Amino acid sequence: MKTIIAEKPSVAREIARIVGATKREEGYFEGGGYAVTWAFGHLVQLAMPDGYGIRGFVRDNLPVIPDSFTLIPRQVKAEKGYKPDSGVVAQIKTITRLFNDSEQIIVATDAGREGELIFRYLYHYIGCATPFVRLWISSLTDKAIRDGLRNLEAGSKYDNLYLAAKARSESDWLVGINGTQALSIAAGHGTYSVGRVQTPTLAMVCARYWENRRFTPEAFWQLHIATDGCDEGTVKFSSSEKWKEKESATELYNKVKSAGTATVTKAERKEKTEETPLLYDLTTLQKEANAKHGFTAEQTLEIAQKLYEKKLITYPRTGSRYIPEDVFAEIPKLLAFIGSLPEWKGKLQPKAVPTRRSLDGGKVTDHHALLVTGEKPLFLSKEDSTVYHMIAGRMLEAFSEKCVKDTATVTAECAGVEFVAKGSIIRQAGWRAVYGKENGEENNSQEETAAIPCWQEGDTLALKAASITEGKTKPKPLHTEATLLSAMETAGKEIEDDALRQAMKDCGIGTPATRASIIETLFKRGYMERCKKSLVPTEKGLALYSVVKAMRIADVAMTGEWEKELARIERGELPADDFRRKIEAYTREITSELLSCDKLFARRDSGCKCPKCGAGTMQFYGKVVRCDNAECGLPVFRLKANRTLSDDEIKNLLTDGHTKLLKGFKSKQGKSFDAVVAFDGDYNTVFVFPERKSKATSAKRRK
Repeated sequence: MKTIIAEKPSVAREIARIVGATKREEGYFEGGGYAVTWAFGHLVQLAMPDGYGIRGFVRDNLPVIPDSFTLIPRQVKAEKGYKPDSGVVAQIKTITRLFNDSEQIIVATDAGREGELIFRYLYHYIGCATPFVRLWISSLTDKAIRDGLRNLEAGSKYDNLYLAAKARSESDWLVGINGTQALSIAAGHGTYSVGRVQTPTLAMVCARYWENRRFTPEAFWQLHIATDGCDEGTVKFSSSEKWKEKESATELYNKVKSAGTATVTKAERKEKTEETPLLYDLTTLQKEANAKHGFTAEQTLEIAQKLYEKKLITYPRTGSRYIPEDVFAEIPKLLAFIGSLPEWKGKLQPKAVPTRRSLDGGKVTDHHALLVTGEKPLFLSKEDSTVYHMIAGRMLEAFSEKCVKDTATVTAECAGVEFVAKGSIIRQAGWRAVYGKENGEENNSQEETAAIPCWQEGDTLALKAASITEGKTKPKPLHTEATLLSAMETAGKEIEDDALRQAMKDCGIGTPATRASIIETLFKRGYMERCKKSLVPTEKGLALYSVVKAMRIADVAMTGEWEKELARIERGELPADDFRRKIEAYTREITSELLSCDKLFARRDSGCKCPKCGAGTMQFYGKVVRCDNAECGLPVFRLKANRTLSDDEIKNLLTDGHTKLLKGFKSKQGKSFDAVVAFDGDYNTVFVFPERKSKATSAKRRK
């Protein structure tokens, strides 16, 4: 008998149908010489410190660095601590029997780093010696599964993939466990969760937040003129320079207005070619789904996984935007299939050979770029359909012709002021025809304009109008999930070019498969929140950032280097033991660094009883005031809407339940406001706004 193990029951069911294992047993299917069983995610995990006899947060125990890691069945929360998940234990028992009774194991967990780790951890926990082979496929269509079963690969081929996954898992444990305990011990109150990837990610969100909030807008003035264009159109010019002094700009404006004409000093015409966009990898799909449709990164991944399990798209957790030659051969058939769908009728550009920009087998590692499979997308929800057709539409774009534009840049002088006009006309729409005007508006920063006449240097232009406008400099916007994913992809470096960004994928932080969960972890741990599409750090997140921002634990570039090292392990270029020694040394350094920041958490007695429990006393720390009763621990963060509460203001809040009317708060939209800070019924702090004289309404509250 051979045992096939899939990552989840739904995939096992499909494989069982194909191999003829039709008899349902407890925890597996059987028949045709096969048993087909399943995991449900990680059945086995690394033991927590108490698995090594280390309990509680004790300074002298740090750093916790096991000689070898212990594997245990996945645990769930219990009344006190954690206990093994009974369902997991039962499934492991079933899998153990099947593995030991089999002549061969076929590994059909997801074909990626985590899928490999799910099986290998389980295999080693069981202590199994049965030989195994790998089913490595990029889609779950019947054809892909059958082809994969006919071409099973040696399990040893993926040893380096396993070693990289194991190194990542153990490094996350070492940094997360020791960092969290060290910072929490230094603080002397509460638990401050830190992590190898989550903390640098939070640092990028907080750094952008402060850059945005501390930005001081500066006014500027710009001049504009208009002249006749082609076909009764108007060509608009703007001054090359912007002036900080209104008086200077106004003086020049008056001269321009009275001049009546402008003289062309330079005229350039060029043909501009816009390359087709590359196919989607997971991160690019998540970014565009967030920017265009407001989907979270986790939501997009969940939808893509669902579409994969419905056999509609290829493996979603891919980090490549390219396809190899054998897959490229299937593209004409897939494009014809997309063109037959009602949503894309008439959008397929007739072309003998698809554009080859997304063809590069050397840039495909585990899996190629996202593609539809050719299975009909029936009965999809609105959200699922949106993501499916994003992938289909991108395929049409990627394999269409280039977009060709005629561009013109004209420089003119009027009353000593230089003006510039730019325009472009699409000569060959190419890939931009897929979405039409919508595509141009969303993807092209230089919108199509009316044609600029064929002016020559020295031509005199009669002015139709002149104007002056006031503008203000703007800060970089707060991060959205789309921009944060981009920053994670390049370890904070700002890179616009798709090909260069793809080349840097090994230097980013996190992986396509993990970035969504990292972002969600920051939400779950109360470090940031969503404000429409923007990501805003909470008081807790900003308090943590203020402590760790200059430390190695928050260093984005260093975290990117760790990811690069993991990629080298996967390619067989770096021994896993070398990485282990480096990460252990790093763990010792960051543990020492975090323990030494206890001075930042020095506490003072406020002299005020805890308003919530009445038993504890509120203690002043740097960024927070907290009840010293361990069973209560009520926290009051000093930072409220970009304003720090003073000791006296905090004392008023603790003794009276509210402060006086305070000035100088700033909303998430950057608007200043005055308010009273008060406790609500659950002792959360809220703003209470004074009644407006014009309205006899009750005080309005908001958190």
